Amino acid sequence: MRIGELARITKTKTETIRFYEKEGLLPQAARTAANYRSYGSGNVQRLSFIRRARGLGFRLDDVRELLTLADDRSRPCGAVDEITTRHLAEIDAKIADLGKMRAELSRMLTTCQQGTIDDCRIIETLGPTDVVRDWPTPHSAK
Repeated sequence: MRIGELARITKTKTETIRFYEKEGLLPQAARTAANYRSYGSGNVQRLSFIRRARGLGFRLDDVRELLTLADDRSRPCGAVDEITTRHLAEIDAKIADLGKMRAELSRMLTTCQQGTIDDCRIIETLGPTDVVRDWPTPHSAK
């Protein structure tokens, strides 16, 4: 099959397929006599694996390592568990950070008095803390 069909089957852009080939995640495709890329069912399976791993947020280096591990089915899966555990810890840290951001935004919103921008506590909070409040706006600076 050609790259367009592989893209359609896996719901992947052709540029992304080429990128994964360049990064070594997908093997370089065989070429037809007319110099078209030619893919088989193994490429569909491998690309689907990559897409699923990326969809779960694994970094390219982790996907590369997971693919290497998946290529040797007789290996113990401890290394897969380590990669997944590390990734899960990263997700937990991001969730904690998002919770903090949410709490801060909620706090900022509760201080809103529905007045004018000049009195807006949110704008004030987002502004620099060590600069005088009446800094010039882009329209008034010369």
